[in-house]
Amino acid sequence: MSIETVVGREATIHFDASKCIHSRNCVLSHPDVFVPNVQGEWIHPDVQPVEELMHLGKSCPSGAIRVIRNAAGAGVGANSDGTPLVNTVRVRENGPLAIEAELQIRGTPQASPRATLCRCGQSKNKPFCDGAHAVAGFVASGEPVTVQFEALAVRNGTLNVQPLPNGPLMVKGNLEVVSGTGRTCNKVSETYLCRCGHSQNKPYCDGSHNSAGFIAE
Repeated sequence: MSIETVVGREATIHFDASKCIHSRNCVLSHPDVFVPNVQGEWIHPDVQPVEELMHLGKSCPSGAIRVIRNAAGAGVGANSDGTPLVNTVRVRENGPLAIEAELQIRGTPQASPRATLCRCGQSKNKPFCDGAHAVAGFVASGEPVTVQFEALAVRNGTLNVQPLPNGPLMVKGNLEVVSGTGRTCNKVSETYLCRCGHSQNKPYCDGSHNSAGFIAE
């Protein structure tokens, strides 16, 4: 499905269904803006103030929702894509890796600073999550063990994510690993994150992709 674009009086909403993981932040917080299970128009940008729409865009973990002001004034954020002060990867319980950073994936800068990346190995849209973990019954804790780490001199900046052929996600750049409940588990400048679903040391790779016969570009 192509990106759906709805232009309102003050803001434009872009929705990319291929990235949506159905976290339901949008339909639960503002069911008047995103109206599910209806025929015809279901996105209504004019029913809420622009700031509320911006909050919706920033709270979408996958980057499927992007909000752009039609006319940004001085000192006013033009869109919901502002890069974070701290790069994070949040480990979602039985689900994907939710990254927020100035992202490059396979060397390509991403329009949104948010993305959810598959860690069950079943997505048909790798490296992005497509919700396959729910159908597959993927089970993996969102509460990794806290390891000893040192503070990062810089907590943001470009984060490069390179899916290795038939292997893990190689991540280079300043990154804080955060549990689903908000606990900081690790701080790294380079790490390898499991995307085959078989590691015994999730969210990190332990080489299990080799014995599992994991195949992915």
